Amino acid sequence: MWTSFLEQVAALGIARDEAQVAAFRKFHDTLLAENQYLNLTALSTTEGVQSKHFLDSLSGLPLLPDMPNLRVIDVGAGAGFPGIPLRIVRPDLHLTLLEATRKKTDFLRRLVEELSLSGVTVVWGRAEMVAHDPAHRERYDVALARAVAPLPTLLELLLPFCRLDGLCVAWKGPKGPDEAVAAERALGLLGGRLREVRPVHIPGDSGARFLIVVEKVGPTPDKYPRRPGMPAKRPL
Repeated sequence: MWTSFLEQVAALGIARDEAQVAAFRKFHDTLLAENQYLNLTALSTTEGVQSKHFLDSLSGLPLLPDMPNLRVIDVGAGAGFPGIPLRIVRPDLHLTLLEATRKKTDFLRRLVEELSLSGVTVVWGRAEMVAHDPAHRERYDVALARAVAPLPTLLELLLPFCRLDGLCVAWKGPKGPDEAVAAERALGLLGGRLREVRPVHIPGDSGARFLIVVEKVGPTPDKYPRRPGMPAKRPL
């Protein structure tokens, strides 16, 4: 089953070495071992983790700019997706994993140590609060999120982290194109512009998948994001 996974990784045009293969194996083993009591994922099979977590995360790799010292934040990182798979194959990334649930941030810190990943920071907190911290506001080249919230809500959480001319990338399912249309007002208010709705095919997943790519073309007003809970309760 790992041979098939590695073939699929190669089909994505991703070069790999033995250290990266070992990191994916260790990530898989740690996730499934700790999932028994932390409830980190609904998936319980190797094939499921490989397809719906690892390969799905790696589908965003072509969208990461090819520039040194790229600063990336994964908002609502959960068990480390999509950030950690991307960091495994792009060791030059400076990655911040932002997660509001303490047990998950504790897991992420253990995982980062287990995988010996340098340049990775785990932050415990809500995006609505952390995005107002000068250490994080408009400090990132790319902001990522996977399975966090509908796009109008999600953009209020992501765009404040992006520098001008930076990118937001959101992993979405079949409703991705509809969410992109619904987010038009939020984009205008937050300084974003839709660049692309990219369909992706994930081996082992027959469902429709899309990556929504947004450019940061203007500063996000200081009042955004609103207080915790408001972006979801009253989407822009």
